[in-house]
Amino acid sequence: MTQQTLPAALAAYAAPSGRPAPYELLADRDDGTVVRCGGSVAKAHAEDTDRDGLAVRMRIASARALSQVLLQPLRAEVGHVQGRPVSLWPYGAPVDPHRPEDAPWEPTARLLAALHQVPLRRLPGPVPPMRGPAKVARALRRLAAAPDTGTRVEAGAVRAAARTLPAWARGEAPAPAGGVLCHGDLHLGQLVRFPVPEGSWRLIDVDDLGVGAPAWDLARPAAWYAAGLVDARTWLRFLDAYRDAGGPGAGPPGCDPWPELDLAARALTVQTAALALAKAAREERRLEDVERLMVDACVRIATLPPHLEPASAS
Repeated sequence: MTQQTLPAALAAYAAPSGRPAPYELLADRDDGTVVRCGGSVAKAHAEDTDRDGLAVRMRIASARALSQVLLQPLRAEVGHVQGRPVSLWPYGAPVDPHRPEDAPWEPTARLLAALHQVPLRRLPGPVPPMRGPAKVARALRRLAAAPDTGTRVEAGAVRAAARTLPAWARGEAPAPAGGVLCHGDLHLGQLVRFPVPEGSWRLIDVDDLGVGAPAWDLARPAAWYAAGLVDARTWLRFLDAYRDAGGPGAGPPGCDPWPELDLAARALTVQTAALALAKAAREERRLEDVERLMVDACVRIATLPPHLEPASAS
């Protein structure tokens, strides 16, 4: 008997009957395969996923303290399909990529502020470290393994920018102790409305959830702003909403946020540029305009002195 494809097997896992069912393939990447089957979504996580860590993160996502912040799973337990760890979620409507003017910047900021203020003692533990620095390390490894297609100068600039980061921010040493509950991989693709169609926004994807520096969750919009991908008005809307909601990761309202954000923004820029170069090399193509902006930002970062932790860090 022919084995089902992974998406078909995920659909059977998500279906109430547990039998083959119609499905929609939402994503099929190295880091996860995601299918929708009716009102349920099944995600097969990467083969090298830390399964014990994922089990803890699923229990955290199910905690009542996070019910208004994270989309909560249909099952707190991690399942297995074709040897891959699998999680099961209700379907939520994603951000519409074709309507950037409607992007929920302020709701995203308020969700982050709420996430960063959840007392860790109210969560099942022990809460693992946030995996943001590990993603920087993985991106640099992919760049190192990519074929040389004439991008040696750009790759050198990305590696030089990485050297301005402390070892822990490159994923090469343990992060400083302490912090708050962080998402670990925040971008607008990590939000859905639930229940569909007019429910509240919720954060999704708990693969990188854990304790860390709250500025890391602000890193992508900060890096995009610094690289010219997000305009000043949008950036300030996001930043002001986060601060007004009590978010601790960017300093108090009215103060310069960059002493808090500089490290995380540099790290996210390095990660994004490294992945862009590696992908372009594999596909034997030139960098796209957005990718080029992130590599150019690394060229500028490489000229800066090594990052110094703000005086408030401990």
